[in-house]
This record gives sequence, C-alpha cells and structure tokens, in this order.
Amino acid sequence: MDKAILQQIEKKLTELGISPEKIEKIKKTNEDFFEGLIKNNLISEEALLQILSQVYGVPSVNLKELTLNEDIVKIIPQSTAEKNMLLPIGRIGPNLKLAMADPSDLQTIERLRFSTGFKIEPYVALPFRIKQKLEEVYGKIEEDFFSKLRQELLTEKEATEIEDLEETPIKENVVSLDNLKQLATQAPIVKLVNAIVLEALKRGASDIHIEPFEKELRIRYRIDGVLYVVGKYSPEIKDAVAARFKVLSNLDIAEKRLPQDGRMSVKYKGRKIDFRVSTLPTVFGEKIVLRILDKGNLQLDLSKLGLEDREYKLLMKAIKAPYGMILVTGPTGSGKTTTLYSSLLTVNTPEVNIMTAEDPVEYNLYGINQVQIKHEIGLDFARVLRAFLRQDPDIIMVGEIRDKETAQIAVESALTGHLVFSTLHTNDAPSTVTRLLDMGIEAFLVSSSVLLVIAQRLARKICPKCKEPYKYPIEVLMEVGFSKEEAATIQTYRGKGCDYCNGTGYKGRVGFYEVLEMSHKVRDAILKGKTSDDIRQIAILEGMRTLRDIGRIKIIKGDTTPEEVLRVTREY
Repeated sequence: MDKAILQQIEKKLTELGISPEKIEKIKKTNEDFFEGLIKNNLISEEALLQILSQVYGVPSVNLKELTLNEDIVKIIPQSTAEKNMLLPIGRIGPNLKLAMADPSDLQTIERLRFSTGFKIEPYVALPFRIKQKLEEVYGKIEEDFFSKLRQELLTEKEATEIEDLEETPIKENVVSLDNLKQLATQAPIVKLVNAIVLEALKRGASDIHIEPFEKELRIRYRIDGVLYVVGKYSPEIKDAVAARFKVLSNLDIAEKRLPQDGRMSVKYKGRKIDFRVSTLPTVFGEKIVLRILDKGNLQLDLSKLGLEDREYKLLMKAIKAPYGMILVTGPTGSGKTTTLYSSLLTVNTPEVNIMTAEDPVEYNLYGINQVQIKHEIGLDFARVLRAFLRQDPDIIMVGEIRDKETAQIAVESALTGHLVFSTLHTNDAPSTVTRLLDMGIEAFLVSSSVLLVIAQRLARKICPKCKEPYKYPIEVLMEVGFSKEEAATIQTYRGKGCDYCNGTGYKGRVGFYEVLEMSHKVRDAILKGKTSDDIRQIAILEGMRTLRDIGRIKIIKGDTTPEEVLRVTREY
C-alpha cells in the first residue's frame, strides 16, 4: 500500500478515536492490517470500508456476504487476480465491476481494460476478503477437479500408468528416510502424483510446478507459455510428494540440500512420454519442476512452424549452404530447440554426418548422432566440439554458445567447411551479432562465418472453437504499431472462452520469427564496428521484418491477439 494512502487511513482512524498506539500495535503483527483492526474490535467492517471509499474516491463493496458468479470471476485469470489482489464482481454490458485492494493502481486498471476489452469500474474492498473469495471460488474448482481425477485413477479402465524406475539405495544410517520412503509409496500419495501428471498431459501442459510454501503445497501447470494454479494442498504432504517424484526419477531421496536432475517416464494412450525432473531446495521444502517431453506433440516440419514466406525462404536458403553458421536466439521456452531440430531433419539424409552437442538431449532423432553434455566429468560444449571435428562431420549443432571457447570453435568450424547450428540468449537478431563480438570473437570472423540469425517468440493462438470477431480500441492497435487508418479498418479476433480452451480464449501457440540475413551491407557494418541498432536499421531497410512486424501480420491473419503481441515483443 502506498505510504501516503496509509497515512490518510491512519489519520481517519485516529479521528474516530482509535489511538496511534493501538494502530502501531496492529501494524507490527504478521496479519493483514485491516483484518487486525476488525478482529480486535477497533472498528466495524462497514465503517472501515467507508473510510477506504473516502480515501480512494471510489465506491466500496463488502465481499463478506456477496455471492459471486464464477463465469464473471474467470474473466480475469486467477494468477492476475491473486497477484494484483482484485476480483471481478459484476458485469453490465461493456462495464466490468472490479473489487480492488488498491483502486489507485491506474496502470493495472488500464492493462485490464486492454486485455479484457471491458471498461473497468473500480470498487475498493478489504484485501483479506478478496483473498478469501479467490480461495473460495478457485478452491472449489480445484477440489472438484482433483476429486474427479482420483476417481478416474481408481477405475480399472484408466489406461495410464507411471513407470516405477529403479529406486536409489537408501543409506542405512539415516533413520528418518525409511518413513519418508514408506510415505512415498502409500496409496494416497501415489494416486495424487498420478493425478497431477495425468491432468497435465490431458491439458497439454509443457511444465508442472510443485511448490512448497509455509501454509500450502501449490500445483501449477504451464499451458501455452502461461502458468496456471490447478491445486493447493496441505503443506504436510510436501515431503512425501517430493519423495515420490524422486523415486520415480531415480534421484537420491536422502539429499534435500542440493539441486538434483533426473528423468522419469509415463505411459499415456499407448505411447511413452518422458519427463525431465528438477528439484531445488527452497525455504519451505523442495520445489519440483517437471518438463514434459512429448515427442508425439513435437512438430518438426519446418514448413509448419509458422514462418512467413520471406522468412521461410531465407532459412531454407541458409540450411542448404555447404558451410557457415545459423544462429537461433530467444528466451527459454520460445521454441529454439524445435526450430533447430526441424532444420536438422530437413537436411538429414544418409549422405551427411550430423552431430549434436546438447544439454540436455530432449528428443532422440533417428540418423543424428547426439551427445549429452556432462559438466561433472568435464564433458562440456568446447570439449565435445573439438572431438566432433575428428569425427568427419558435415553438420554440427551446438546446443548453446555460452563462452568464448565454444564460440571460437563453432566459428572456426563454420569457416572450415561445416554447417553449424547453435543458439544464443539475446533479445533480437541484430543483438546476436554484437553478443559474439562481446564474447571476444573478431569482427571479421563473425561477418565471414554467420549466414543467418533467427530471433523467435511463441505467442498464444486464438482458440479455433470460440474464435469470434472483436473490435479492439484504436488506441490499443496503435500501441501495437498499426497506423490510425489501419487500426480503423482491420478485422481483429479473440477467443471468448470455452471448455476446449479451459475458458482462456487461447489454444496452442504460434511462432514469431525475425530473420536477419547476412547481406553485404550487414557484413560491412559489422566490420566497421557498428552497433546493434545500426545493424537493425540497415537490415530493416533491406527488408527484415522485426518480431513486432510479424506480430502485426499474425493479428491481421487472425492467429493471435494484440495483448499477446505486446506480451512477447517490444518496439525498437
């Protein structure tokens, strides 16, 4: 809460006869300030709401007895509501009534107006009441959801099972581990873990987060790049759940102080799905994150990744070159590995020797020699790359260029007759060039070796089942980069929310690809030591389309929404 606002509230409380000493005493406790005032009978809930209404200058709402419409509550994602302490309480035409702990947060109000398409009518409400109502609404959904799953898992018709991997031997001198191991194999824990994994697969999640906190164990799924809370449990079961995942992924159940990495497998609808499992010690226990590696959902057809015609032709031209370097850049989870695998499979024939160094190897590809990096024994990217050069390769893929040594070997390989693919972590294509220079690679080597740089992002795709025309405000479309004239004429769409997309309005993802070709002018700019901004301007003049440009194309095509374009791209 803003300090000035709090001072105004305290002043009005003292005017009602509440002593500053009592106010300070409440502030020093760990509970919510307003809840403390009411619990200690210092003020009634109605009187407190009246004060808040006067201070913020908006109407107040008492949520204690208010019955909520779940469909209206779901207009705003749970994660957004919890993060900003707000709650949709009513809707009249284009207006959305919003209970807020802080109605002075104009930035959040504007963002919600933009993302929902509604005109926001803010009401002030007590923060602890908002929290209670959120837990009441979503808690019921989660309880029903997992109860149903447990029933499914109890039926003999369920064709899904988790393979129990070989368990790590337990040290006999650790007394408490026997009980922990026993807990991990008890029926309720086994069924709960199965339910968590099964529902993630049904929903098409890419990651599962098991997060221990002081008063709850939270389960979240990442679906189409966004995290959603799907379950909350008593913190008492956190150790048993963590132990169960460790048993399945062959990790050391005794080690709780250090991070661990492992793998596990699931049989689902007749196919085997792998999970990469990571544990991390946190203040309240071990957090478990599972990355789902479902080869059945892997799209490795380069023509179907979503590249626009110009960008697709440039990439195909580069991967058919006899030598040189192709770099793919973007944040974690932006689809870089998929682009690399798709490119490799396009040129994967018996006549060529393809070798990859990966950390980790996510999918096994037939006909390609894949090496798993193992830092603990000194098998890093640089060492593997040097070994590759003695294995008569035609095409080399380096999972990631992280240091000067790896970059140097990759560049030299590209200049000595090999086609090299790799990734870097930069924000856009032109910045990738300057990143190599910052690593210490000579400008003439960069300009000579690099053929193409791809920067990419993944945005959520409008659900095809509930897609409908929707007229976004002209100001919103202009913020994306459309001219006023374009904004007034283009047809835009959004998903209204349905069972198929879990009410989000989105299903699946679409790729944005910014492709920088190393033309003569770009190479010359590199040799002259030009900045990434200079290189970007040269490339744009030569026809390069930025990520934001591609985003606008996807909006016009009806693939995604302005909110998604603004979420995953920025204007330069």
